[in-house]
Amino acid sequence: MTEVLTQLFIGGAWVDATDGATMPVDDPATGEILCHVADAGPKDAKLAEEAAVRAQHAWARTAPRERSEILRRAYELILERTGELANLMTSEMGKPLAEARGEVAYAAEFFRWFSEEAVRVDGGCGTLPDGRNRMLLSRRPVGPCLLITPWNFPLAMGTRKIGPAVAAGCTMILKPAPQTPLSSLALAGILKEAGLPDGVLNVVTTSRAGEVCEPLLRGGRIRKLSFTGSTAVGRLLLAQCADTVVRTSMELGGNAPFIVFDDADLDVAVDGAMIAKMRNMGEACTAANRFFVHRSVAGEFGRRLAERMGALVVGPGTRDGVDVGPLIDAAGRAKVEALVADAVERGARVLVGGRTPEGPGHFYPPTVLAGVDAGSRLMDTEIFGPVAAILTFDDEDEVLRRANDTPWGLVGYVFTQGLDRGLRVSEGLEVGMVGLNTGLVSNPAAPFGGVKQSGLGREGGRVGIDEFLEYQYVAVPVR
Repeated sequence: MTEVLTQLFIGGAWVDATDGATMPVDDPATGEILCHVADAGPKDAKLAEEAAVRAQHAWARTAPRERSEILRRAYELILERTGELANLMTSEMGKPLAEARGEVAYAAEFFRWFSEEAVRVDGGCGTLPDGRNRMLLSRRPVGPCLLITPWNFPLAMGTRKIGPAVAAGCTMILKPAPQTPLSSLALAGILKEAGLPDGVLNVVTTSRAGEVCEPLLRGGRIRKLSFTGSTAVGRLLLAQCADTVVRTSMELGGNAPFIVFDDADLDVAVDGAMIAKMRNMGEACTAANRFFVHRSVAGEFGRRLAERMGALVVGPGTRDGVDVGPLIDAAGRAKVEALVADAVERGARVLVGGRTPEGPGHFYPPTVLAGVDAGSRLMDTEIFGPVAAILTFDDEDEVLRRANDTPWGLVGYVFTQGLDRGLRVSEGLEVGMVGLNTGLVSNPAAPFGGVKQSGLGREGGRVGIDEFLEYQYVAVPVR
């Protein structure tokens, strides 16, 4: 494992928690402790807040080009250290090294993208309808931000939030998931090396999220929350933001439908399924959760998918040739086990997988279930594991109704060779993103986010920086 600093990063300095507390970071492939990192408490959160507030005024006045160059240097440093960062990520999170290297490239791209957006923040001017007044519009940073990131993409979720905040001129407190703090600490070190001024980014690693975050959100000095995580936690945070009307953007849970029509190219559909289901061992909000396959091709699709899934090699992510690493922890694996057991009890057939291997680590095999009953728990629960649950349908209206019958609306996938049908069904899905004949929708140049209970706002793309900017209008009478 690559060595990293394991302290809090506050005001540009590496410091211990004020009460000396630490928390373990586990290797999900073995269950063993990798190291201990500082475990922040409320006092540490207050120090981080003070540092961010203190730095905000000067940082907001920094030239956009300077902010852009910092992000560009950080982008280059991340790419230079791809091997180190990938090893670190695999150690704390479990994904295979090849996939971890892919995430490093994906994470770096957010810094490059927002380095280019930093110099394109604009305003405007115009004449009001009465003809006697001019309107001047400017955009300014919203202020100190709290950024909360998940464990499944520990580097990319950090850069996706930090990039636009830096570009817009906001200071930040980053609270990474307790399972994967090491990638965030490494990222803080890179940004410091790239020239980010002290106090602009502060990182508090903690196992006491409620004690740390709630006072910040209710205190009135944090003006923006960006959160990626579960819908349940998102609701709690929204309530905490209400007291001081904190601006929020959230990417929450998903229950993605994957629809295969009778005219689909099954080779393309199975390739898409492998990406949409197995990226990150299925531990992704964008992961295909419910496979709706037309009755006439369901048998063949299930057979091909099971063959591909069964050929994947399961093992520690650091081992050569491994395709599927461990799930994040024992609780995550137990959840997947329970969902599969429930589906089988309701009549689902296991085409491949479905049995938990013996030995250390939180491994679960790639699994395909056919004939899944619509009442199974995995139909309305985000699986977050390598399980593909196949249901059949007969017509377009039926599958759209079933696909939309969920409180979530992050992403959907549609496979058909008919252009009219593809566009019609894509537009009919109640989701923020659609993969049409593709299993991959994430891209730093595209707006990422959902509708309904899958979140608020968008990250990435040209609109990603908008979440960190406010408008100011100045009226100027002309006599």
